[in-house]
Amino acid sequence: MSKTVHIRSPNEFSSLLSTSKIVVTDFYADWCGPCKQIGPLYEQLSAQLSRPSKITFAKVDVDSQKEIASSYGITAMPTFMIFKNAKAVSTIRGADPRKLSEAVRKLAAEAESNGSSSGGFGEAGSTAGGSWLGASLPKGYGDVTDSVDIKGLDLLNSDSEFGTARTLFDNAKPSSLEPGKGKKKEGSGSAEKQADWIESDTDEQLMLFIPFQSTLKIHTLHITSMPPASSDTEIPMRPKTVKIYSNRAHVLGFDEAEDIPATQAITLAERDWDEKTGTAKVELRFVKFQNVTSLVVFVVDGDGEGERVRIDRIRIIGETGEKRELGKLEKIGDEQGE
Repeated sequence: MSKTVHIRSPNEFSSLLSTSKIVVTDFYADWCGPCKQIGPLYEQLSAQLSRPSKITFAKVDVDSQKEIASSYGITAMPTFMIFKNAKAVSTIRGADPRKLSEAVRKLAAEAESNGSSSGGFGEAGSTAGGSWLGASLPKGYGDVTDSVDIKGLDLLNSDSEFGTARTLFDNAKPSSLEPGKGKKKEGSGSAEKQADWIESDTDEQLMLFIPFQSTLKIHTLHITSMPPASSDTEIPMRPKTVKIYSNRAHVLGFDEAEDIPATQAITLAERDWDEKTGTAKVELRFVKFQNVTSLVVFVVDGDGEGERVRIDRIRIIGETGEKRELGKLEKIGDEQGE
């Protein structure tokens, strides 16, 4: 007998989220081919990994439960969402067996250990696609960093002895969070191996151009910065003043950016940085970041007296694509970038 719960109403779904610590939800449609293809795997995982009050697998038919689908911004099928303590912590879009299996098996291991594993989902943990996260996800939104057009990235005033723009979007956990790593070799003119962070070069400013493969609605940026603890002025600083520009065609010059009004300017304080993960959650004015095809992130200065700024990771949190009427929901397959 199937252990999967077929949701019949918004109240039933709300009740499930409040009674089961972790809920894996398959948003599907009867007419969706990829949904049918991955359905047997989902049922297999449900049969193997369901645990009373700990892990529950649910299915939501987006055609009969339009209110639920709309509340979580479901625009394509299949979409799998993972909830922990009633909060959405990760999303898988498309019929990707590997990502789905990896996500739920890791989730099961966490539940069996009573959530004692480092960070958990959305708390210095990983998204369903295996991407490290340094902060929790807001309800209804997911990590859409995989929508970044890596080939189009551009970074100005970075020190070539450290990482590149691509480093910032690496899926892996920053080496700075591993004991004894994340520091430059003493007496060496280069970073240890290939440093997995970036540092500014001639001064504390950085200019990063981030193009996207699809139109996004961006809710939050996660910025991770883990400079070594020291009073030495040669130690790099965390970003302090950050200006963000949306839908620019290319990277801005530093003088150009000073003359153009930013879409949003943020000042980060010490209290904004998570002590364990070194991550600051930069919540954007959501209404200003709809239909975004690119961002320019301008680090104006750092928090301290040093001359350089360090950034280890950036994560983009929001939604992919424009919201559509539920009657126009589209099916998606395994193609990369969907």
